[in-house]
Amino acid sequence: MTSHRFDPITLKILWDRLVSIADEMTLSLVRSSFSITVREGYDLSCVLFDGNGRSLAQGTFSVPAFTGTAPQTIRHMLARFPPATLVPGDVIITNDSWLGTGHLFDVSVLRPIFRQRNIVGYALSITHLPDIGGLGMSAVATEVYEEGLTIPITKLLQGGVLNEGLIELIRANVRVPDMVIGDLMANVTCTEVGGRELLEFMDEYDVPDLTELSAAICNQSEQAIREAITRIADGVYRNAIDIEGIDSPIRLEAAVTVRGDQIAVDFQGTGAPVRGGINVPLCYTRAMSWYVIKCLTIPHLPNNEGATRPISVSAPPGCILNAERPFPTGGRHAVGHFILPLLMGAFADALPERVIADLGMMNIFNVHGTNRAGASFTSLFFLAGGWGAMQGNDGAPTLPGPSNMMVVPAEIWENLTNITVEKRALLIDSGGAGTARGGVGQEVRFRNDSGHPLTLAFLGLRTEFPAKGFHGGKPGRLREYFINDQPAAPKGRHLLQPGDTFTTFEAGGGGYGDPRKRERRLVEADLASGLVSPAAAREVYGFYPE
Repeated sequence: MTSHRFDPITLKILWDRLVSIADEMTLSLVRSSFSITVREGYDLSCVLFDGNGRSLAQGTFSVPAFTGTAPQTIRHMLARFPPATLVPGDVIITNDSWLGTGHLFDVSVLRPIFRQRNIVGYALSITHLPDIGGLGMSAVATEVYEEGLTIPITKLLQGGVLNEGLIELIRANVRVPDMVIGDLMANVTCTEVGGRELLEFMDEYDVPDLTELSAAICNQSEQAIREAITRIADGVYRNAIDIEGIDSPIRLEAAVTVRGDQIAVDFQGTGAPVRGGINVPLCYTRAMSWYVIKCLTIPHLPNNEGATRPISVSAPPGCILNAERPFPTGGRHAVGHFILPLLMGAFADALPERVIADLGMMNIFNVHGTNRAGASFTSLFFLAGGWGAMQGNDGAPTLPGPSNMMVVPAEIWENLTNITVEKRALLIDSGGAGTARGGVGQEVRFRNDSGHPLTLAFLGLRTEFPAKGFHGGKPGRLREYFINDQPAAPKGRHLLQPGDTFTTFEAGGGGYGDPRKRERRLVEADLASGLVSPAAAREVYGFYPE
């Protein structure tokens, strides 16, 4: 295929094929990873770039926010190792919080793809490592140095030869070295798969390089989002919210300026960083902002760099959304995820048919210790509150957001940790009432059956400020944590003795619209499914069940 033009059908075929290659990378990564965080939780991203470092395709089951961080990461990597200095078999690595995805626990692994001695593309994979040393993933660190090992941009492989010195350094600094190194090698493997598949694609379709195809894909994405932006009335849309911090609430503010086919997001007025691991580097702030704007404009278009071009993001240096070294960032999602409700709230009146009410938020806890077999482990467990309601649509129950992690099966979790999942149940009346009801949260109860003390870290969100409803909708229920049925600090580290239990009550999503306008048949369905109690049906919805 030597034509300089791509008709719509051909472009769609080639575009879909690139996405399928990124999907193949994802499958390879999942199948070869050692940790359940990747294998079951899908805390990962796989991205293909052209030879100029422009992102072309992201794996379908990848974390959406990493579409925003990956193009910045590759630019930093190629500034450190210019393309002219790279050779086949080179693999570059970093987990630097400010150059990668915002915290040390995510490692970025990049492989240049050579064809006839020329770099025609790059394959990048990102995974959340099971451990990176230090205090582990928590909110208690006061400096980034306490959070673990920083790997500067360096070569993990040079000309196909493994950097054994780096491997030894990593092994010496983590709690579960075999699992960590296994996950690193899975990243290496999946980039090799991506490179091989990309070369086969280029041979099959006679594509000498990706420059023109990349331009066509990115330009079409850019045009689509620009057209969508022009359908939003010009103006400045503002919102401010308070969220839970370490010692006191944190204020987040945003002004979103729409002018023609461009959007500028400014977080002027946002509060200062804190001495706790919930600060957010600008790379993650940009990524979450781009994600929200894409959700409001062209959510179904495959992710690539073209969709970010009309959007600029700024935050004052020294605010919590532009935290600088050495502030700790291990739990940066505990603040960064609130960019979604912050910006949705800004557009609540301008795009009432598109916005979602505040959500109960994804929840993560980290645990490490020794299981009954005497093996050390460290792992994350992903939970979710209810999704916010939309105009005409109830919020989904227990749906992860804004990140799209998977549910870790109880059987696999229990086998690794010997922490028994005693109960999982939907929480009645936890979703905010409205014409459309917010999604309900869940109760999950665990018991330490490992026979050893375990260290547990919560990174609580929605424990003080509930998910707001939009346009008359009511707020959802707050998240709560209990250890041995006693309230536990939501952003703390706790020691669990054998037999101890810990329970989370996941937050509900906000409702949308006046609850008294909710259709009778829907309230009856809520009652039948156990999501709404008879008392709430009477008092909130004005429905009187017999």
